Amino acid sequence: MTETERVSVGVIGLGIMGSAMSANLMRGGYRVIGYDVAAKPRANHRRAGGIVAASCGDVARQAQIIICSLPSSEALLQTAKALAESPRPTILVETSTLPIAVKEEARRSLSKRGVIVLDCPLSGTGAQARTKDLVVYGSGDRRSYRRVIPVLDAFARARYYVGAFGAGSKMKFVANLLVAIHNVAAAEAIVLALKAGLDPSMVVKVIGDGAGSSRMFQVRGPLMANGDYSKPTMKLDVWQKDMTIIADFARQLGCQTPLFAATGPIYTAARAMGGERDTAAVCAVLEEMAGGARRKFKVQSSK
Repeated sequence: MTETERVSVGVIGLGIMGSAMSANLMRGGYRVIGYDVAAKPRANHRRAGGIVAASCGDVARQAQIIICSLPSSEALLQTAKALAESPRPTILVETSTLPIAVKEEARRSLSKRGVIVLDCPLSGTGAQARTKDLVVYGSGDRRSYRRVIPVLDAFARARYYVGAFGAGSKMKFVANLLVAIHNVAAAEAIVLALKAGLDPSMVVKVIGDGAGSSRMFQVRGPLMANGDYSKPTMKLDVWQKDMTIIADFARQLGCQTPLFAATGPIYTAARAMGGERDTAAVCAVLEEMAGGARRKFKVQSSK
């Protein structure tokens, strides 16, 4: 038995990100105790080889390191309340993108019960999470952060300790501001290419290899080229929550974000077309604004 096989890690929230992290943890040899309020993610976790807990408290009874990947502030506060009732000391690695004040509230309530909460948001899409291409922005108690490093390394390609509790979220807000802008910029470039009669798949390959590229162009460009947003790695409904958090954070600091603000109506229009689709669907909005641009393209030789 390996060292990791003797360690149980809990994962609360088995959605796009949580399920991907769980899969990588299991591949790394960890015993993963998972819980989600929805039945389907729990069933998927069991089929993947994980152990399904009966509740958040049940996760805490079986694992001393727990990762949270949650969709809302309410979900985190409810989870914190459940974990506070557990008698076992725990380190909670909170990876969700949520307001810092909410994470602070959870941290304060759990610290009274001996639970240490680390603020560790993730940079990367669901597709990147599946291939272990995530970056962790760690913050909080440094000694506890060192304890969870092997766990972080099992599902992320890089990790950074960025400071006191809350610094991780601040770093994530900065990162997601850029993601919001780069995603729309990628869509705008793809639509221009379509209007010019270029093969979008070739555009993704050629532009993606040059100075005009970005990680969003590389990750979401293929979805835009195919015009298929039905298998989301980040749902527009969830992204709307992230956008609101960033806008509120910048407003509190008195910081103007004109480029970020300009993307807002485009995401809103994409969401109106279907909030369950991937955020790459902003390309469909820009195509419509351009009067339609998509047509069939012959596969061209790369020679």
